[in-house]
Amino acid sequence: VQLQASGGGLVQAGGSLRLSCAASGRTSNSYRMGWFRQAPGKEREFAARISRSGGLTAYADSVKGRFTISRDNAKNTVYLQMNSLKPEDTAVYYCAAALASAGLGSARVYDYWGQGTQVTVSS
Repeated sequence: VQLQASGGGLVQAGGSLRLSCAASGRTSNSYRMGWFRQAPGKEREFAARISRSGGLTAYADSVKGRFTISRDNAKNTVYLQMNSLKPEDTAVYYCAAALASAGLGSARVYDYWGQGTQVTVSS
C-alpha cells in the first residue's frame, strides 16, 4: 500500500484545514487508518484513527471535539478535518495504515506510512 498525504498549509489560529490521504495498491478498506503528527523536537504522537468500515473512530484528548477523521473507501481516501486550529497543532501530519486490530494508538502498530504534510498554525 502506498499512502499520499496532502492538504497541509499555513493557517491562522481558529482556522480550518482538511487533510487527505490517498491510498493505492491493496484496497484501503483492508486497513485501519490513523493520523499522527510530529512537531519539531517532539516524538510522533497519535491524533486520530478510524476502523475499516469507518464506523468507529477515536481521538487524542488534545484534538477531541476539533478534529474529525473520516474515510471514503470507494475513493481509497481518508480525511482529517481540522477545525479551531491552535498554534500547538503545528506539526508534520502523517497518515498510516494498520492490519492490526489493537494498540492503534501506537505508531509501532502501523504497517505503512505516508510522506507527511506540514501544518503550520500562526497565532
